[in-house]
Amino acid sequence: MPLLTSQRINELFQNFQTVEVIFNKPISSALELISKEVYIKCLGYQLKCIIYSCSMTGGKLIMNLTPDILKLFSKANNSVSLRFCFHDPDHSSPITFFINCKVIGYSPYDKDSPNLQFLSLKFTHQPPEDLIGRLGLIIEANVNAKKRAEDRIILNEETIKALEFLPKASALVVNGIPRACIIRDISFSGARIIISGLGKFLVNKPATIRIEFQDLPQMLIPGEILRYEPVEGRKDLSTLAIKFIEDQVPISYRIKINDQMTKRKKTPGGGEVSPPKRPEDKSPGAP
Repeated sequence: MPLLTSQRINELFQNFQTVEVIFNKPISSALELISKEVYIKCLGYQLKCIIYSCSMTGGKLIMNLTPDILKLFSKANNSVSLRFCFHDPDHSSPITFFINCKVIGYSPYDKDSPNLQFLSLKFTHQPPEDLIGRLGLIIEANVNAKKRAEDRIILNEETIKALEFLPKASALVVNGIPRACIIRDISFSGARIIISGLGKFLVNKPATIRIEFQDLPQMLIPGEILRYEPVEGRKDLSTLAIKFIEDQVPISYRIKINDQMTKRKKTPGGGEVSPPKRPEDKSPGAP
C-alpha cells in the first residue's frame, strides 16, 4: 500500500467513510489481511469471526452466534471490540489494533445452520488511519477506474521509476503463446503495446498482458485486442490496443494506477509523505 499523509487520510475518510467493501479473496489479499488473527473481544472472551464487509463506520461479520454468545453480548450491553490484523512488509510483526463497536443487529447466514449469523457492528469512534487508508485506496481506485477509465499513463523513464515498473517482464500472451512486447502506456481499462510482426492478424483475439511491478507479485490481466496500427518507418513492428476485462483487473493494479494518477493531479510542495503510525495491539476502554 502507498504511504499516505494525514491530509490524504482525512480526504479518504470524508469522501468514502460510509462505502462498504466486501472482503472477498482478492480484496483480503490486497489489504494483506491476516484473517486467522481477526476476532471479536467481549468481556475478556475472544470469539472467532469472519469479516464479510467493512466500511470506515462499521462492519458485518459472519459468526457462530450460540445462545451463550448472545447472552455475553447482552451482559456487555452489546459493547464489543473488533481486532484487525494486517501483514506489514516493513516490519517482522503485523499491524494489529482493536476498534470499539456496538452490536446493532444480526440476521441468518445459512438456513441450514441456525446459529451461523451475519453480525452487524457500528464503530463507536473513527478507526485508525491504517484501516482508513487501506479501505479508502481500494474504494477510490474502483471509483476512478470507472470515472477515469481512459486516462493514460505514458511509460517513460520518469513514470517507470515512479511506478516501480519492470519493463523487461512484460509479455503479450495469445493462444497460450507469450510474445515479448514493449508497453507504451497503461490505464485502468487497458494498454497499448508494441510487438514484432503483423499485428493485424491478432485483432479481436482474446489476449493476456503480463505486467510486473517491483513491489507487487506478477500480474496476468486478460483482455481483448481491439485494433492495431503499423509503426511508422518500421514494417516489422505493430502497435496493439488492448482492452482489459473489467471484472478481472487485479485491485492491486488499480491501486497502483490510481496512486500515480492522483500524484499527477497534486501540485508540488503538497507536504511530505510519512509512514502511518503503527497502532498498538490494545483497546483502551474495550470491554
